Amino acid sequence: MLTVASDIEVLARFGRALADPIRCRVLLALRQAPAYPADLADVLGISRTRLSNHLACLRDCGLVVAVPDGRRTRYELADERLGHALDHLLAAVVAVEEDKTCPDAATKGCC
Repeated sequence: MLTVASDIEVLARFGRALADPIRCRVLLALRQAPAYPADLADVLGISRTRLSNHLACLRDCGLVVAVPDGRRTRYELADERLGHALDHLLAAVVAVEEDKTCPDAATKGCC
């Protein structure tokens, strides 16, 4: 049974998805158009196995869906509003000095 996630859970899922550069690249690619895993792997220059793991994470986060298409499976954003959200995130300007990272970068792996 599906339940409605709290606002915090939703943001945490989105953050988890965006925490990895490959998942970011997948989301940006799917923002442009639905795609098949083999094509995504080629475009991103990664193995299909590695891509499969990232697609599973994005599915678990509720951000992408697998759509059967004959004998193949096509992936797309779970909701068109996710594409708009990505557009808004990309439009937001964050001023960061090039030689600076967050204070916890070394211990927490952020930034």
